[in-house]
Parts: sequence; C-alpha cells; structure tokens
Amino acid sequence: MQILHSKIFGENRSGTPLLVFHGLFGMLDNWGSFGKEMGEFFPVHLIDLRNHGKSFHSEEMSHDDIAHDILHYMEFHEIDQCNLLGHSLGGKAVMQFAIKYPLKVEKLIIVDISPKAYPPHHQGILKALESVDFTKVTTRQEAEEVLHQYIPEKSVIQFLTKNLYWTEDKKLAWRFNLKTLSEKYAEFVSNAIKYGVFTGKTLFISGAKSNYILPQDEFQIKQQFPNSSIVTIKNAGHWVQAENPKDFNELVKDFLSQTDID
Repeated sequence: MQILHSKIFGENRSGTPLLVFHGLFGMLDNWGSFGKEMGEFFPVHLIDLRNHGKSFHSEEMSHDDIAHDILHYMEFHEIDQCNLLGHSLGGKAVMQFAIKYPLKVEKLIIVDISPKAYPPHHQGILKALESVDFTKVTTRQEAEEVLHQYIPEKSVIQFLTKNLYWTEDKKLAWRFNLKTLSEKYAEFVSNAIKYGVFTGKTLFISGAKSNYILPQDEFQIKQQFPNSSIVTIKNAGHWVQAENPKDFNELVKDFLSQTDID
C-alpha cells in the first residue's frame, strides 16, 4: 500500500491534527507558510495528492480513490480523528472522505469548491502542459515561453512551473502525472461527489473574485453538509490562501478553535 507524501509541522503539539490537501496541479509546498503558522498551535500535515508532488503516480484518479488514500494515510500515521482542509480538487476529496468516514472527521474546511459537478474548464492548461516537449525544452525559461503561448496569466504560469524538476538523467520533467490527470480529468472534475451527508461542523471558504461557489450552490451544500457555513474572503480569487493569507489564516484558526457548547 502506498502512502501519500507529506510534510508535518508542529508534530509534537497536542490537539487534533489538521490534514491539508492542495488543488489540481498543486503540491504541498503551495501551503508551506500556512502550515508553518498553523503548526504553532496544533499538528499540521501538508499532503501531496496522488499523481501530484512527491506522492505516487497511479492510473486511477477518482474522488473515491483519493478518499481511500486519506484513510490509509491516517492509519499509517495512527491518527484516529482529524480536521480536514481541502482546496479545489483537494476540497472534493475531503468532502468525499467526510461523507464516507464521518467518525474520523472532527471539522471540515472546504476552500473555493462546492460538491457539484463542474463543466471541464482546464482544457487550455492541459493543452499548454502537453505542448512542453522535454526532448527540446531544456530550461525553466523555455518551458515558461511554451506555456505563455497558451496561458496569458503570469501567476498561473508561475504556479504550474513550480512543478518542474530535474530528473536523475538531468532532464526537466513535471512532478505531476500529466498523463493520468489528462485522461481521468472528467472523473474528478466533471463528477459531483457521491450523495451522502456529513453532519459535522463544516466551513466553506470562497474567494470574493472567484466563481467556483455560486449563491445557487448553497442549497446542495446545505443538503450534504447541513451543519455548514459559507464565508467569503475579500480581495481573493480561487487561490484564496495565497491571495489573502491574513484573513484566510485568521478564519481557519477561529473556526478550529471554537468549541461546541451544546
């Protein structure tokens, strides 16, 4: 059984561990400063999803597959119950996990994604990534130039090129498994999470400049996560934690430190 790769902050602190999952084409390093700050209060596990970062590559990539990965990770690290945070694709994964294994989740934080199916919207990025021919591209700058032909936003190009690394035979390559992500794209983006209900305390965080969580999504969110609230963070788009880290970190800290008085 392969265990997801992770980096742990505040390992020896008491409190419920927080497991953090990045989005599509991301990696745990995207959450480094968040992990460092939160690790002052409780254990934080930043985790690479399968087919991303330094985690294993697989031909399978459904929400269920990732939910099983989370279960195996918790068993390996002897975590009985955790708080879960997932951004975008990671958010879909942790929603599926919470519905499937509700007793293992104390609190759930979903960042800028809803449980619904989304129409395919990364075709341009996939085409750009597939256009980088590593038999010809030998520097990071050359890779950026190829991506720029398809992607106008510099910030998106920088985000993607964080995944470049040098292989043992001194060639550039992507850390993520582009083949599987491209082939299985419809399975994890164009599918809603399976129907089920998680009654635990849940926080949905959306970016004010993002359209991933729409007002009309609230009905479905409340059906599957009845004990949830939706909070919008100003001056932030889809990458909420990077665009407004101060407000984002405060909100997460407040939510996790609240104790239920029933």
